[in-house]
Amino acid sequence: MEKDELIPQLFKTEYRKIISVLCKLFGIVHIEIAEDITNDTFLLASETWGLKGIPENPTAWLYIVAKNKTKDCFKRHKTFSEKIVPDFKYNQKQSEEIEVDLSVKNITDSQLQMIFAICNPTIPAEAQIGLALRILCGFGIDEIAEAFLTKKETINKRLFRAKEKLRTENVKIELPNENEINKRLETVLTTLYLLFNEGYHSSTQQSHLRKELCLEAMRLNYFLIKNETTNKPIVNALMALMCFHSSRFEARTNQMGEPILYEEQNKSLWNEELIEKGNFFLIESAKGQEISKYHLEASIAYWHSTKIENSGKWENILQLYNQLLQIEYSPITALNRTYAISKVFGKEKAIQEAIKLELNENHFYHSLLGNLNTDFDNKKAIIHFEMAYKLAKSNNDKMTIENHLKKLK
Repeated sequence: MEKDELIPQLFKTEYRKIISVLCKLFGIVHIEIAEDITNDTFLLASETWGLKGIPENPTAWLYIVAKNKTKDCFKRHKTFSEKIVPDFKYNQKQSEEIEVDLSVKNITDSQLQMIFAICNPTIPAEAQIGLALRILCGFGIDEIAEAFLTKKETINKRLFRAKEKLRTENVKIELPNENEINKRLETVLTTLYLLFNEGYHSSTQQSHLRKELCLEAMRLNYFLIKNETTNKPIVNALMALMCFHSSRFEARTNQMGEPILYEEQNKSLWNEELIEKGNFFLIESAKGQEISKYHLEASIAYWHSTKIENSGKWENILQLYNQLLQIEYSPITALNRTYAISKVFGKEKAIQEAIKLELNENHFYHSLLGNLNTDFDNKKAIIHFEMAYKLAKSNNDKMTIENHLKKLK
């Protein structure tokens, strides 16, 4: 593999490991020092490997350089050592002997602890996702900006403010105690859920980026499952939801990147292995007493990933939507419920329920009403699709709506 291909790949897999360990060592107060050392490590790799060639073990090379740069940081700056080293119970003489532990176990532990540090309710949800993408997933600023369909400057400011807030609050990089786990876990799962949805429902043109966001959310959730303290039923429920949704990824868009409606998807493209994993985690999630929104959404996704088509399937989905709205009302959830209503009670009933929502500024609302009115009242269908076209922001959504209009005119 050429250097220009290898370094971006290693950045994606090793950046998050190195920076998590260094953040744990320096503390959240000095997160930028950890970032600088990690960035300098990859910059040196780019310069050195271009001149001398790729080393036999590139990952080990990165780890050695990161360790040496960290030790040099303590040695060079006396004032830095005096301020930072005492926090870690080192004295000035011992500072030269500081060990940077990049063992598999410490990397895993550090990443898990960083999840709880970053997914902190003191900072906005968007900032949590941005930090998660940067520090826990190794995404570059350009990629994060693309994911949020915004400018690099906006992302940099957002991340800076988030890190400042974490510093001000002196957030600890540690796994909460048993009593705090459940309280903090809710915020963590919300962040992972939003991160997954950012990929699954993303408006970005880059389909590979959408998949990466989903896979990273699943990877981070798996950290929680592998740890005995955080392996709760609700965590398994979220993983089941992610597996079921991801199983239909290849069938959700065509080669042009346009969304394909559920009923028009090629079911042979559904990933059976992910469906099986979803079933496993859904069973694991049933071991507790709690029924969360993730349990209900995972159950809905389970029925969506079954290939059978009968009234019983959609009756189950409708009942689950009813329960979900009782636990946590959302206009979008109510909108999705109307599709299940159309399957159980017919289009007329679904249209009546959808209109009650009055989501007039939402293009999904008008797209759904366009679909429900198709072959029922085509004039109204055209009106709603035209309104959806005006409100849609992504080119892919506009192309899909345009195709519907062509069929009706």
